[in-house]
Amino acid sequence: MIMEETKMKEADSGKMDKEEVRKEELLQDAIEHNHPIAENSQEEIAEAHVQKGTLTQESLSEEELRIRKAFRDRDWNEIKSADSWAIFKVMAEFVQGFEKLAKIGPCVSIFGSARTKPDNKYYKMAEEIAAKLVRHGYGVITGGGPGIMEAGNKGAYEQGGKSVGLNIQLPFEQYNNIYIDQDKLINFDYFFVRKVMFVKYAQGFIGMPGGMGTLDELFEAITLIQTKKIGRFPIVLVGTEYWSGLMDWIKDVMLHQEHNISPEDLDLINLVDTPTEAVKVIDDFYSRYLLQPNF
Repeated sequence: MIMEETKMKEADSGKMDKEEVRKEELLQDAIEHNHPIAENSQEEIAEAHVQKGTLTQESLSEEELRIRKAFRDRDWNEIKSADSWAIFKVMAEFVQGFEKLAKIGPCVSIFGSARTKPDNKYYKMAEEIAAKLVRHGYGVITGGGPGIMEAGNKGAYEQGGKSVGLNIQLPFEQYNNIYIDQDKLINFDYFFVRKVMFVKYAQGFIGMPGGMGTLDELFEAITLIQTKKIGRFPIVLVGTEYWSGLMDWIKDVMLHQEHNISPEDLDLINLVDTPTEAVKVIDDFYSRYLLQPNF
């Protein structure tokens, strides 16, 4: 009897060992070939990655697990519930933006890097541009964060003009600056809602040197004007030294080599080097239509 029980335990133990080996093989295969895995295996996959040295535990928890979760099958009720709440959040952000910005008057949006320091020449130029815009009757809209955005809000605020901040909640870099009118600070979760506000309530775009976000906002505006989804307004890039490489590539490759744009598309962009030139482009554009700011 005792011998039979011992044999049964050994058999069960052998079976468990084989299952564990097979499980480990499947986990390793999932890691090496990026196969989707069940949600209850997430922690085991994460641990296996760490042991293998392919990723850190922190990056797995923030990135790898999020990616793998996106590939997990969801039932219809789960999808419907999650998407319904997302719709309400998007609607709420649109409503809040429309209500706060509907009566702000003519404004110019200033874009640029959140990483630009106050001693940088472009920070000082953005501050001066914003101040000049206010003296010429415009309000200023920025992304509400540090860097160039702070400079734009600061220039407008110190001149007593309207200083609008459309802040985006991010895990890094972004926090709202102190130069925004408190009744004109709006926080967004969704980039696309925020970009609608930038375009809808601006009479001009001024692009200072920046990164991916600046390029995103710049080409969004150009595309909307090019495709005639919105009326034309002036787009100004400040800093020939910074922007000339991009402009040369657009001309040489996009236009002349590949013919992916039309020659007149280049007329949508104005390249300048000084705050005075930047504001003059805005003023000259609207003087053609006998329009001027009304506050």
